[in-house]
Amino acid sequence: MKPDALSIIVLVGWLILVVAGFRSYRVSGRKVLLYGVIWASIFIAVALVFYTMGA
Repeated sequence: MKPDALSIIVLVGWLILVVAGFRSYRVSGRKVLLYGVIWASIFIAVALVFYTMGA
């Protein structure tokens, strides 16, 4: 399996755990979605920085 595919699988798994954690604290679905989008955006931004640096 390519490292890029593994990273995406890990990201999705982590987001599922985060959503479950927020839901257990009775956080609204809209806020959970917002936090997930923010977290995924940060992940993508960092990945793009490393990609452009050639790492």
